[in-house]
Amino acid sequence: MCYAKHPLLVQTKTCGLTLVPVSKPSLLIRDPSPVEGSTVEMQCNVENGTGPIRYAWQQEIQRGNITIFAQGSNSSIITLTNVNRSYSGRYRCVGNNFINTESSDWVFLDIIFGPDVPEIDVTPHSITDRGFSALETESVLLSCQAPSNPASQYIWYYNNSQVYTGPQYTIAKVFRAHTGDYTCLAQNTRLNTRSKKTVNLIVFYPPPGLPSCSLEPAQNHTSLRLLCSWSGGFPSPSLRWTGEAIKPGQEQEETGQQWNVQSSAPILLPSEGLIPNNSLFTCVGEHPARKQLAECSTRTYIPPAEPLCFAYVTNNQQYLMLSCSWDGGAPKALVWWEGPGGQSKGGQENSNILVLRYGAARSGKPYTCYAKHPLLMEAKSCTLTLEAPVLLTQRRVVSVYEGSDVQLTCNLRANYLPANDITWFNNQGVDVRETSKYMLLRTSAWANLTVRDAEETQDSGEYRCSTSNAVGGAEINVTLVVKKHPAPPNATLIRAMYSSRNRNEVELEWQVEGVEENGGWTGFHLEQRWVSERPNRRGSSNESQVWMEERAGPQDWSRMVIQDPSIRSYTVRGLIPTATYQFRIISINHRTIGHPSVAKTPVELRDNVYPAVVGAAVGGMLFAAIPTVLLLVYIIRNHKSSPRLRAMLFGWQQNQSRENINFPEDEVVAGSDGGLENTTGSPSPGMAEPKVSSLPTASSPSHTGQDLPLQT
Repeated sequence: MCYAKHPLLVQTKTCGLTLVPVSKPSLLIRDPSPVEGSTVEMQCNVENGTGPIRYAWQQEIQRGNITIFAQGSNSSIITLTNVNRSYSGRYRCVGNNFINTESSDWVFLDIIFGPDVPEIDVTPHSITDRGFSALETESVLLSCQAPSNPASQYIWYYNNSQVYTGPQYTIAKVFRAHTGDYTCLAQNTRLNTRSKKTVNLIVFYPPPGLPSCSLEPAQNHTSLRLLCSWSGGFPSPSLRWTGEAIKPGQEQEETGQQWNVQSSAPILLPSEGLIPNNSLFTCVGEHPARKQLAECSTRTYIPPAEPLCFAYVTNNQQYLMLSCSWDGGAPKALVWWEGPGGQSKGGQENSNILVLRYGAARSGKPYTCYAKHPLLMEAKSCTLTLEAPVLLTQRRVVSVYEGSDVQLTCNLRANYLPANDITWFNNQGVDVRETSKYMLLRTSAWANLTVRDAEETQDSGEYRCSTSNAVGGAEINVTLVVKKHPAPPNATLIRAMYSSRNRNEVELEWQVEGVEENGGWTGFHLEQRWVSERPNRRGSSNESQVWMEERAGPQDWSRMVIQDPSIRSYTVRGLIPTATYQFRIISINHRTIGHPSVAKTPVELRDNVYPAVVGAAVGGMLFAAIPTVLLLVYIIRNHKSSPRLRAMLFGWQQNQSRENINFPEDEVVAGSDGGLENTTGSPSPGMAEPKVSSLPTASSPSHTGQDLPLQT
């Protein structure tokens, strides 16, 4: 309460004042999500409080980081113009009077902006003057970042074709086909605004294979030029030469351009006879897409032999061609001709031919071929002097055995080559051609004639080899003597016997007279022929009788070839049991056939059955003797009581004894056991089949040979 007293006034005047503290303010932002660059108005409302009330404005950019951007104002309204993304954060207002101070709650101001221009990063990170680079088969990550509120939506494009949606685009295994432009498009869906950025990705890939090295002559074959190339790949590989003959300055000079060429600049090495023979040069290639170096090597060397000169004539005998070659070497040598009277030919690599008209050659005048190699100071040469050809042969008389192949040789002496091929004439004077009888092997310097399967009467005689050139001709004779093989020793057939009573297999055995084993013969001819057939023998029928009538007499000999000279026995199978055969053996020596042995007819095989028959008879007699003795004892004891039984028994035995005595047993035995059958002829019709004697016989061992094919 306030009291006031004035002298003119009787009463004291009064006035009263009530002080009210400031209530909690409330902050009102008219647009809490403004677009960047617009104006924002904030109002701080205090319901109660004794004035004057003063206002302060606070901003929290980061948690706990509070700044006062306006204070001391009596106005409850503040205006922010041209706001940007840095204005985003929490805001509050503070009201105070003389009594107290109060703060409002925090209110968030969200500035809408973007998207800005994206930033693109490529991992692994490698930058070139054209953009980003990656090695083939690597994994590549492309990241895009464009500041925006709300956050941007990202779309990736490869060469204007959409390939991915999202901030990060991964290529798991990059290849050269992935080279191109990659664009990141950022979108703000709130503002419907966009921004984009494009980068170029280059994929490095190595060239295939290895570098290729070569060398060539230069400066008229007095220097060497080294060449190295490695095509393909990106970027182009770096190439450089190394070698003992390369000076450091030359090597550095050639490696100056490393990434913009696919072949190194050639290195010129003056020879002057200072480069050693068989020198090695290596080209080293580097590429960023390869972890290891790539190399190729080349070697320079002089041809191992000397230059070779020779001459030949065209088939129509119009031109004489002088050829010079110096094969081998690296690089190839330069050769050229120089002849008498200005006849010459310019240089060519490796070989050269000088063409002269037929008959224009200077007889006895030298034609010289020169050969130059970069590693040599002086040129080499060979000389050709044209003269008539000279023919040579290894043997003037050739002797062979009949049935052999023989080769007759004909060689041309060096440097004298024929106009046409070397020609052979046989013993009849006929020009030899390639046939089943003759085989020709020829080159320009020799011709060999092979006579196949030589025969004494047909192929013996004089053979002639002939040739000619532009200067003259020559021929040489070769005598061919074809001899027969010596006659083999005679063979004798010592055994011919049927192996069983079936008469379809015969075992043969022979021996060779007067010569040791495996000497003087190469095999045998085993011959057989049909002689006759026995009718009604061992199941023969009417058909066999007809067959016998058709083959009334002995047939021709059929032949089996035995190629093993060590065989001395053989078994012939598949014979007709009712037929009679003859066999003979002939020794052979290649094509010479010996005299046949005496023909033999196989003998029958005797069966040793006598012991078995005797044993069976004795056993039967013993088995029958016991009941007979018992019966006789019974009859003797009871002969009076049974007279009829006694008469019948003794009467039958007497009749049987008389029959046995009268039977012509000796004649039957003599007729049936009269020994072996006649093996050289057929038995007479109606003759009884002879029986095998019951006397035991010893069987001879049989040597059975291998079955060989039958040749007639």
